[in-house]
Amino acid sequence: MLLKNLLRLKNTLAFRLSLWYAMIFIISSVVAFFLFYLVVSNIIQKRFDEDILEEIEKFSQIYTEEGMAGVEQSLAFEAAHEIMDNEFFRILTPDGDVNVSTDMSYWKDLGPTANALGKIKSGTTYVYEKLSSPGREYEVRIIYGTIGPGKILQIGKSIEEEAEFLKIIQNVFFSTIGFIMMLAGVVGWFMSRRAMKGVEEVTETALDISTGGTLQRRVPVKARGDEIERLAITFNGMLDRIHALVTEIRQMGDDIAHDLRSLITRIRGVAEVTLTNARSTEEYITMTAEVIEQCDKMLEILNTMMFISEAEAGAEKLKLEEIDVARVIREACELFEPVAEKRDISLTGNVTGPLIIQADLQRIQRMMSNLIDNALKYIFPHGTVKISADRNNGNVVITVNDTGIGISEADLPHIFKRFYRCDKSRSQEGIGLGLSMVKAIVQSHHGEVAVTSQQNKGSTFKVILPEVLPAL
Repeated sequence: MLLKNLLRLKNTLAFRLSLWYAMIFIISSVVAFFLFYLVVSNIIQKRFDEDILEEIEKFSQIYTEEGMAGVEQSLAFEAAHEIMDNEFFRILTPDGDVNVSTDMSYWKDLGPTANALGKIKSGTTYVYEKLSSPGREYEVRIIYGTIGPGKILQIGKSIEEEAEFLKIIQNVFFSTIGFIMMLAGVVGWFMSRRAMKGVEEVTETALDISTGGTLQRRVPVKARGDEIERLAITFNGMLDRIHALVTEIRQMGDDIAHDLRSLITRIRGVAEVTLTNARSTEEYITMTAEVIEQCDKMLEILNTMMFISEAEAGAEKLKLEEIDVARVIREACELFEPVAEKRDISLTGNVTGPLIIQADLQRIQRMMSNLIDNALKYIFPHGTVKISADRNNGNVVITVNDTGIGISEADLPHIFKRFYRCDKSRSQEGIGLGLSMVKAIVQSHHGEVAVTSQQNKGSTFKVILPEVLPAL
């Protein structure tokens, strides 16, 4: 079980992030140490070279002021006060012969090199060398410099102290590298767990919902302003949308069941009464006609539902052509004119000139029919329905204004939902799909539909359709 959990942990994103954090931390530490070591060693060498260079300049000044005797006296003083296995001095001729020297018993086989002497002869002021002395662990830093005519001072100094200091730095680093690795792992695990905590909350919420939990469960949102917060907000928004859709589907299913049950109950009632009481052929014919009418209503509901679903999903491709919206409005007004006259309603279409758009003619005609039918259905006698259309910034704006019963503020946000019917419209014929169809048709043409209304004063529907549909 433990091995299985370890293998599962190895495949987690948190483990991989921890490993990456640890590797980056360790590499950064090694690079930082290397740069620090390089800077410190350069500083030490620079200061070391400056120290022995000061020795050359000091002896050059002594030679100028006191001559060779003063130099020999100073060398004797240096020899008496310096540790001979740490530093040596020699006065050389340009050919490499030794004129004066301190005790060289600790510096065997460290004679002057022809390369350094050659550079001094060619005019180089100072020449640095780093040589190894047999039997000694550390190298020797050597400088050559002219202190007078035909006089070359060679100073050799062990870099043991400096090397020991650098070695201490190395030992400190290598002794702490284990701690650094452990710290990198802990910090990496902490950072990865912190980074993945929000993702785990989203995952736990999704698992809880998928295993039978409620859609009302939400991911806690913490005001951190990072990607995890945006993920949680987006995920919660998606859950809100799904919950709303599920609720809408349930409501729609209930509405469909209610309407179909009413129609089926009516069909059964008519058939049962006819079979029980009918005595003539005319009564059976009447029953059959009633059954057919109710079946047509059921088919209308189902066909309208299918049309709305296809329009919203884009399953049925639009039959695009250039149509004149002004002409569509005029034809729709002519079609509904008898209905308006029968109810003593003024129906007018105020459109001027051709208004050409790319659209599906049959769908636009159906949209206009539903809007006008809706306006005529919920209007007071002697009222007016005015339809207008005009261009605006590459769009055609269609306005349908009526002086009807209006829509309450509570109902206004819901009128485009399927099967939704306001309380005042319950007495009117209809199934509550007309405005849903209007919205589906408008959205399939990349347009917008909006409504404003006041109770007992009327409503205004505004449809905005682009003149040219965007390329798909």
